[in-house]
Amino acid sequence: MLDAAQAIFVAYSASNALRVLSYIPQIARIASDRDGAKAISLATWWMWISANASTTLYAWVNLGDIPLAVLNGLNTLSCLLVVVLTAWKRFAASLPSDSSTRQICS
Repeated sequence: MLDAAQAIFVAYSASNALRVLSYIPQIARIASDRDGAKAISLATWWMWISANASTTLYAWVNLGDIPLAVLNGLNTLSCLLVVVLTAWKRFAASLPSDSSTRQICS
């Protein structure tokens, strides 16, 4: 039987592992978007990057908890991928519609 600390650890680990996977549908939607990913709030995603990155550093430096740091590092990278892909899509959408570069970016 798990004590309270172990149960919380299992729940936290499982939910964060699933959270890493939950970025995949968002990334796929942005990748297939042909209108500049206008529905994506970059400010929100930058906030999530900040929160995940600070948790990564806290876990690594203050707690010495490498698995926790790695898990939050993966969350940080996933959020960063959303931001970069959204910025790329917005750049591509801003190009003239007859531009061959826009076809490559989309």
